[in-house]
Amino acid sequence: MLLVAELGTRLKEARLSKGYSLDDLQEITKIQKRYLIGIEEGNYSIMPGSFYVRAFIKQYADAVGLDAEELLETYKSELPGTPNNQVSQSMTSSPSRRKVSKGPSTKMMEAMPKITVGLFIIVIIVVIWVLMQSKNKAVPDGAVDDTPSEIEYDTKVKPIDTEKDKEHKKAQTNDKQDSADSKDSTQETPDEKQTEEVKQSISAGAIEADGATTSYTLTGTDAFKIRIEVSGPTFIGIRNQQQQELLSDTRVYNAGEVVEFDATSQNYARIRLGNSAQAKVYINDEPLTYAQQIVTQNIVINFNKE
Repeated sequence: MLLVAELGTRLKEARLSKGYSLDDLQEITKIQKRYLIGIEEGNYSIMPGSFYVRAFIKQYADAVGLDAEELLETYKSELPGTPNNQVSQSMTSSPSRRKVSKGPSTKMMEAMPKITVGLFIIVIIVVIWVLMQSKNKAVPDGAVDDTPSEIEYDTKVKPIDTEKDKEHKKAQTNDKQDSADSKDSTQETPDEKQTEEVKQSISAGAIEADGATTSYTLTGTDAFKIRIEVSGPTFIGIRNQQQQELLSDTRVYNAGEVVEFDATSQNYARIRLGNSAQAKVYINDEPLTYAQQIVTQNIVINFNKE
């Protein structure tokens, strides 16, 4: 397509004017060379996903000094993943409404609620009459009800405890008191319970001059373990202070994969995230809060050992 060819040509010309080879651009952007060639040729089918087309074009444009936002806006209609502006005729047409016809109610159906209420009242009257008849038969006229009342039961005098019972209760009370005293004597004092626990601390991120790197400081621990949980396609790499790759498998990871690396022997680690929204970083199982919400960023951890 003409616009896509123009986009690739424009990026390539800017690269050549800067004197960059594809290898140079790969080192600057950390985008694989075959993806850079695909961008210049307009071949987006080799990309790991439609999201990466826009992200890689933006990184490419920034590296060669072009306005990435202007490029993406100019060629947005031809980039993959751009919503279609056409609206289906079936979506704009008003849905037909079906009229629900109600059949005529019969007189019997209209009278049913009244009949139900009337039957309910009759049942209540019959139940009340039966209860009254039962009560009259249980206590004949002139008879005396000898059933002791609740008041009589409540006012009966309880038997007085014997001397043996009193001694038994006293012994039980003494046993309980001795048990409570024993528990009190074995309890630790507040001073014995209090122990100092040194917890790890991760400083608030400081954004560096390049705008894509954030530095953090890890203290209060003698361990430095990195775990990255991936929820979508994203490039992940880990380097030391000499810019040497620490992670043996530096690549684009997919949803569900977990990257784990023990950096305890290092005092510095730089984590490269192709899409930080798709990756959650944990330091010693503690989640790291990103200081800035940008797609591609570098996370630098300075480890001060105890």
